[in-house]
Amino acid sequence: MKGFLEDANYSIGLLDEGATLADVIDNCIYEHTHTGKRAFYVGDLGKLVKKNIQWQNVMAPIKPFYPVRCNSTPGVLEILGTLGVGFACFSKSEMALVQDLGISPENIIYTNPCKQASQIRYAAKAGINIMTCDNDTELKKIARNHPNAKLLLHIATEDITADEEMNMKFGTTLKNCRHLMECAKELGVQVVGVKFHVSGSCKELQTYIHAISDARCVFDMAEEFGFKMNMLDIGGGFTGSELQLEEVNHVIRPLLDVYFPKESGVSVVAEPGCYYVSSAFTLAVNIIAKKTVEYDKLLPSGVEQTRNDDEPVFTYYINDGVYGSFATKLSEKLNTIPEVHKKYKEDEPLFASSLWGPSCDELDQIVENCLLPELSVGDWLIFDNMGSGTLGEQSTFNDYQRPLIYYMMSFSDWDEMQDAGIASDTLMKNFFFVPSCIQLGSEDRFSTAA
Repeated sequence: MKGFLEDANYSIGLLDEGATLADVIDNCIYEHTHTGKRAFYVGDLGKLVKKNIQWQNVMAPIKPFYPVRCNSTPGVLEILGTLGVGFACFSKSEMALVQDLGISPENIIYTNPCKQASQIRYAAKAGINIMTCDNDTELKKIARNHPNAKLLLHIATEDITADEEMNMKFGTTLKNCRHLMECAKELGVQVVGVKFHVSGSCKELQTYIHAISDARCVFDMAEEFGFKMNMLDIGGGFTGSELQLEEVNHVIRPLLDVYFPKESGVSVVAEPGCYYVSSAFTLAVNIIAKKTVEYDKLLPSGVEQTRNDDEPVFTYYINDGVYGSFATKLSEKLNTIPEVHKKYKEDEPLFASSLWGPSCDELDQIVENCLLPELSVGDWLIFDNMGSGTLGEQSTFNDYQRPLIYYMMSFSDWDEMQDAGIASDTLMKNFFFVPSCIQLGSEDRFSTAA
């Protein structure tokens, strides 16, 4: 069941009700301990099915367009394509990936705010017409290279709270929308809708109200120029929590019913990425080095020292880091905590510890300070919620060996796909049965043969 992230061919272990995700991880660790301790992912593709059902129950009729850059592994893309999800692509390679799955151009949005001319021409040749735009330079570039382009004007939203640093944002102002429409009219480019994005870290759901109201203003403005707008893209920012999904829906539904009712003919879409994949993937990493450090060097600045000087403090180096699976750590906080795989006693002492990647780079710190039992080189750590960010991307660290990926799905999730009539023959070929008697050392354990 081994598969490299770049491989187009992959397998999905179909687990009966007696086998669990923990069994899969145990078995893979057993195999890797004996064959070369390489980091690996286990992806529960059944969670994508559950997330899609949840989306349909809460957010329908808003159609999801999955941002491919969030996780471009083949199993994810094929399952989502089978589920009827659209795709938001950032580059030529992403557009080619989803088109290879047989996804129609109408179900692809080209969302890069700074497009290369060559990639705009590729989209034109592929029949991918819907794309975003937030400035006149980009508009003129699109007009020169894609005569059939249909633009979504990307408007800015005020989603930065007081405790967050201002990041570079994309999106234009309402005032500039008029200028862009004038330019589009002169250049003969169609404007068909509006896009906005509210960050998942935004705590003020009122931001959606302001954004939808602004979008309605742009739609009204478009009528003056003779543009027939028919799409509203409310972006991403969906964390994966059902509670957050329901809260967002509770806020936006009344406004959508008033400003963009069904009879208006406006299709409302969204770009849930982390929502689908974050919780579906678990990462297992191996400790490759260990050393004892001074406690005051481990503590974050400004934190008072309270420990006994006789207690050891450990720094562990693992075989994955910020130049690989933890790349998002460079720009945001890690949203998962390490779990020790080996069994240890409840009363076993815990020690201040830090975790670092294999590059020995000062930026390659994964966890600054945590409490762990004393571990040894060769022990394994487990990180959950690791499905979003770097899966499918190349590392910039030359010696970094990309993790293997193992896909699985339970029989119950597979049955749900079949009952819904979305289990295609093409997808069927990737499944193989895994019995419930997975045991370490058993002849029935997962095979890591290619």
